[in-house]
Amino acid sequence: MSRSTQHHAAWQELLQKALPFADVASETLPLSRLLRLSLFQVSCGMALVLLTGTLNRVLIIELGVPAWQVAVMIGLPLIFAPFRALIGFRSDHHRSYIGWRRVPYIWMGTLVQFGGLAVMPFALLLLSGDGNASPWVAQLSAAIAFLMTGAGLHVAQTAGLALATDIAPEESRPQVVALLYVMLLLGMLGSALVIGLLLADFSQIRLISVIQGAAVVTLVLNVIALWKQEARKPSTSRGTTRPRFTDAWQQYAKAARGKRFLVAVALGTAGFSMQDVLLEPYGAQILSLSVSGTTRLTALLAAGSLIAFAVAALQLKAGREPARIAATGVLLGIVAFSCVVFAEPLQSLALFCTGTLLIGFGAGLLGAGTLVMAMTMVDSEHRGLSLGAWGAAQATAAGAGIAIGGLLRDIVTSLAGNGSLGSALAHPGVGYSTVYHLEIALLFMTLVALGPLVNRSARTSSTAGNTSLSEFPT
Repeated sequence: MSRSTQHHAAWQELLQKALPFADVASETLPLSRLLRLSLFQVSCGMALVLLTGTLNRVLIIELGVPAWQVAVMIGLPLIFAPFRALIGFRSDHHRSYIGWRRVPYIWMGTLVQFGGLAVMPFALLLLSGDGNASPWVAQLSAAIAFLMTGAGLHVAQTAGLALATDIAPEESRPQVVALLYVMLLLGMLGSALVIGLLLADFSQIRLISVIQGAAVVTLVLNVIALWKQEARKPSTSRGTTRPRFTDAWQQYAKAARGKRFLVAVALGTAGFSMQDVLLEPYGAQILSLSVSGTTRLTALLAAGSLIAFAVAALQLKAGREPARIAATGVLLGIVAFSCVVFAEPLQSLALFCTGTLLIGFGAGLLGAGTLVMAMTMVDSEHRGLSLGAWGAAQATAAGAGIAIGGLLRDIVTSLAGNGSLGSALAHPGVGYSTVYHLEIALLFMTLVALGPLVNRSARTSSTAGNTSLSEFPT
């Protein structure tokens, strides 16, 4: 072998290890095709930015809509989250003359998401009072628009992830799905920057243009993503019978202990999510952190998750069971919340920052482990069902956890403030501490649920062993 050939091979090996997702492509699934497929995640990220970020501020500040109405509207898409398992199952066994399984569901989800975004600005203007419609008409219109956008997002994302696992080779399947989640994050980041620039000089006409422009971009991106991705299969024609969802669910629940797995995912996600809206106020109110100081907490959480994905990738390469990785994350979460609780009486900023970093690290390990379990614990006939159920459990538990955490903090703080809990607990930190202790209890319950799954996931270690750092989303 010549020296130039050796240098070329060395550079190829270096790039393979250093560049994100450099090893995800294959002969049957080139990187260009995979990146094109991932465009549906970009459109989902754009919708999430609109629902949870841009419209949240615009409705309350610029349009003067009451905060409780905005909270209800933003929470409405979570109503559809539990149906992700059913959507995944239907796409697993869809029957059509065309011979497609996943594409019809991605397309239907795209159309519903497009419709919700198309009518949303007019519903929001009615909600703000700029119209002659009755209040209940405005509220109903806005609710339908938010629900359509969220439902379309859930349908398209569930079927899209299942399609990605269908067309990806077995050895690179975890990396492919993780790449799609990274594209979701990139879509959220890019959309936030672009939408922020477009709405810098806010007006209601510009708001209409931006939201309807997002609807058109959603349609265009998803059509490009779907083009020639799924091969037609005669086995999916209408001549064949389709199993019932209840039968498939029972088989999934028994063969892979799916119910226990979903309970573990829900408990763990809620345990890590209840602090999402409390950590920065806790740092400001209890530890007297500045605005810039509390803002850095988000960076600490992200850094912890990134380190967790790197550690998880190394452990999976070494053949460690995904369930053990998830359990390790839960244990670290218990330590993390203990650090946050003790940071108040000790007035220790270092302890608080350590706990924040460990929260991100533990949540990252839990997400990495359960994601690999969801992808590898079932056969191809139940892959959409498994991924949909995993996504449904995560989304529902996260939304419920955030809401319960905020509500519980307010109730306990109010009781402590008026002396109902006694003089020993009459301080502002008791509301936060109550939530953190509840999260510790939920994480202990997660360990109980994960325990019997450890041996069940052992057979997935060989499948998950060919992973790299780029396998997991940040």
